[in-house]
Amino acid sequence: MRQFVVEADGGSRGNPGPAGYGAVVLDPVTGETLAEAAEYIGVATNNVAEYKGLIAGLKAAKALDPAAKVRVRMDSKLVVEQMSGRWKIKHPDMKPLAAEAARILPTGQVTYEWIPREKNKHADRLANEAMDAGKRGRQWEPSASTAALSAGPADTDAARVVGDAAAGAARARAALAAPAAAVATVPAPARGASAAPAAGWSAPDLGTPTTFVLLRHGETALTPEKRFSGSGGTDPELSAAGRRQAEQVAAALAARGTVQAVVSSPLRRCRETAAAVAGRLGLDVRIEEGLRETDFGAWEGLTFAEVRERHPDDLDAWLASPKAAPTGGGESFASVTRRVSAARDRLLTAYAGRTVLLVTHVTPVKTLVRLALGAPPESLFRMELSAASLSAVAYYGDGNASVRLLNDTAHLR
Repeated sequence: MRQFVVEADGGSRGNPGPAGYGAVVLDPVTGETLAEAAEYIGVATNNVAEYKGLIAGLKAAKALDPAAKVRVRMDSKLVVEQMSGRWKIKHPDMKPLAAEAARILPTGQVTYEWIPREKNKHADRLANEAMDAGKRGRQWEPSASTAALSAGPADTDAARVVGDAAAGAARARAALAAPAAAVATVPAPARGASAAPAAGWSAPDLGTPTTFVLLRHGETALTPEKRFSGSGGTDPELSAAGRRQAEQVAAALAARGTVQAVVSSPLRRCRETAAAVAGRLGLDVRIEEGLRETDFGAWEGLTFAEVRERHPDDLDAWLASPKAAPTGGGESFASVTRRVSAARDRLLTAYAGRTVLLVTHVTPVKTLVRLALGAPPESLFRMELSAASLSAVAYYGDGNASVRLLNDTAHLR
């Protein structure tokens, strides 16, 4: 029996607003893209678009092989839980869509899995392409690279795979039975399109969100001099000013009375800041390795001007690409993003529905905010984040997130 992975997503720019969906069928062994589907659907909600993406993906998989087992992976917790039968379907717009999705393949052939948004970028990209096309008054069409690949040499393994997929895609196109929709086969795409707007706050049945209160540590001797201070340097302690800041933020959080747990980076400046807050709140401190700062390699302890003078080419590359690492074996922002994302997912599982203080550093805080917003990597350079500042992100049951606070320093004045 063949097996497929279906990844699907939908988005609405306004919720409700101009909406579209994207879906992709993958070979679970090779990761090969077997079919893609995308469509601009006019004005709709985010959840409607996500369900329509699911339906398109299941129809495309059925067209390839109606007897195949299908694992659906989506970043919509709502759709995954409802289709798995664990959550009730309350909204009248969702019920017929869920029923349609359930009829496409026998129940025993389909399973559902929630994945973080950053792991669903292929379908997300297609949904955004469909919405962009709709904005121009057009429907989504396969990229030119699809046609070029499909016309490649027929005697190569790659061409045979594409040929098989193209035949399946033709069946999928007919099965979708929607003239405006498009299905295509393509090589694995570049991933990195912006995410659809978060809509978790508008859903009536998602329960209490998990809220991360993000605290940048207090000052060290390196902070006012604006020197690179990551996880590969001297691990400095808080300065006298940093200790005062830690006490001030501890008093402010104690007054609010909302924090239920404290988690810290393993670096000393964060552990000292976390201890001040946890002591005031009567809580323990959990250490999370994934929250440590970037390793800045040979740049540790240097100012930006000093790095510009000593390593100009490496600095330019670092500013231009999240995949570029600092001189001397430092960490790229892409690597930090993977590490921070994994830590976020662990903490969301451990502290579901609770408010948790994460005491960490500039890059992890900015990364969590960036991912919540679906913003591009270069947005890391466009956020101000002061020592001992507070930010906050709420994570909802459908996998969406909402940034509630950024760089609050009122408690320090």
